[in-house]
Amino acid sequence: MGLHTFTSRELNQDIARAKRAARDGPVVITDRGRPAHVLLSYDDYRKLTGGARSLVDALAMPGLSDIPFEPGRANITPKPVDLD
Repeated sequence: MGLHTFTSRELNQDIARAKRAARDGPVVITDRGRPAHVLLSYDDYRKLTGGARSLVDALAMPGLSDIPFEPGRANITPKPVDLD
């Protein structure tokens, strides 16, 4: 897995080459000589994010019960209806 670097200008001039390079590993895109963005293949992105997760799985994460959460009572009042 290689790390490739493209300037913003190089990326704009040859996006296909940057996409091919992303198959081999992350592509760092620089702006004025400084790293600004990273281009990844979708498979690499999914590996980093852990894939799709359901809401139930997210809420069942260990340690969430330790987070204090006491929402205030909602005060919902209906608006008067004007039937005229």
